[in-house]
Amino acid sequence: MGRELIEAFDRADADDDVRAVIVTGEGRGFCAGADLGGGGETFGSGAFQGDGDGIPRDTGGQVSLRIYASTKPVIAAINGPAVGVGITMTLPMDIRLVAEGAKIGFVFTRRGIVPEACSSWFLPRIVGISQAMEWAATGRVFSAEEALAGGLVRSVHPGGELLGAARGAGGGDRREHLAGVRGDDPPADVGRCWARRTRWRPTEPTRAACFFRGQSADAREGVTSFLEKRPASFPDRVSEGLPDLFPGDEEPAFS
Repeated sequence: MGRELIEAFDRADADDDVRAVIVTGEGRGFCAGADLGGGGETFGSGAFQGDGDGIPRDTGGQVSLRIYASTKPVIAAINGPAVGVGITMTLPMDIRLVAEGAKIGFVFTRRGIVPEACSSWFLPRIVGISQAMEWAATGRVFSAEEALAGGLVRSVHPGGELLGAARGAGGGDRREHLAGVRGDDPPADVGRCWARRTRWRPTEPTRAACFFRGQSADAREGVTSFLEKRPASFPDRVSEGLPDLFPGDEEPAFS
């Protein structure tokens, strides 16, 4: 499933008609975590690689880094239990919504392991170090309401309303999406992509993004359309490629 998720994000990034990505589960759960059917050797089967530091990368970390690199806004619609990698994979997503009654748990210490999928990098940035440490150290399972109070999720919804909330509210041509997509926006707006890429960055490196986007055709069209009181028609496309404006900047690390 990890490989399939990575492939799905590859396809989404390459398609300008994809404007945002919603990740949800099928059935009663979002994701119950790793398959423990391997018994005691479930987490001990990785082979020493013999290159670099020799430590294999965990699949959850590979998924998290791919989501982190997404050029499209990503929303998690957590429709049921999200435990272990089921919750850590949502951390690089932009917005998390959860269904009433869903249970969440960073249960790794209760299985004798540590949180994975780059969660040691993402979780403290989302909820703060103290809250992250409490959830990680205790490994306890907690409610959707506690996740909301702790800042992990944006909102709690009745199960039947979750996907509707994730897709946005309102109607008509100016329908607003949680990810900032409106009915009159062009697909795959580059400005929205850069807003996503700069949210984890310190202030100094984002100056480059502000400078280059200020000179873009999108910026000229955004101002001109406002002054002319007409819908914008932004010409730039994410699929045409983006410059690397953050060389050497800190990236999420495998836990």
